[in-house]
Amino acid sequence: MTYDRFVELLENEIQIAALAFMATLYAVKVWRLMQLNPVTDRTPDRGDPDAGARYSLMLVAMPWELASYRSHPIKYAEFVAFHLAIAAAILSTFLIPYAPGLLAIPAVKALLMLLIAAGLVSGVSRLLKRLASPALRAVSTVDDYFSILLLDAYYVLALLAIPDAATHRGSIAVFFGLTAFFLCYVPFSKICHYLLWPFARYYIGKHFGKRGVYPKKAGSARPGRAMAA
Repeated sequence: MTYDRFVELLENEIQIAALAFMATLYAVKVWRLMQLNPVTDRTPDRGDPDAGARYSLMLVAMPWELASYRSHPIKYAEFVAFHLAIAAAILSTFLIPYAPGLLAIPAVKALLMLLIAAGLVSGVSRLLKRLASPALRAVSTVDDYFSILLLDAYYVLALLAIPDAATHRGSIAVFFGLTAFFLCYVPFSKICHYLLWPFARYYIGKHFGKRGVYPKKAGSARPGRAMAA
């Protein structure tokens, strides 16, 4: 097998197989989540549970509503940068083999690399904070450290591979090799928390919506304070 054929396998058949594997495990996880029977909320009806659920799901895009992000805007900026970088790196795994012409457009390439570079800075910052904080170290597992290191390495390789989109240089092979590993590892790691996130926010929102806490009304306490109380 030639090197070029090996890279083509990494970009196509191997990636498709890894995606199918991840999608299958995700489908099983979501099916199991759908089988859960939430505890009946016996609190008095003082609000709209559905409006509360919608509000809860949208809180991620409303940092001014959460005390932790209001007090630490840089923390929210890191959160946004880290997750936008994941989206940009994943998008590049489709653009490199199937739409390399788009990456030949300077503005597109610059935007992707800027997002990924910002995510890398955020990822390194998160790792250093976890290492420096005794409280974070106490609750961290091997998977916590490995997941952050894996994503930081993924960002570095994406930054090396995107400029080589029209070639089969070594950076492309290593990037797609790590992508295949990443797709197979994620369902077993903490990174798959985003599957649980919509379910958690939905049920939290319904609970606090029923109590009249969500959505926040003008002049009322902010959600972060209400939950702390």
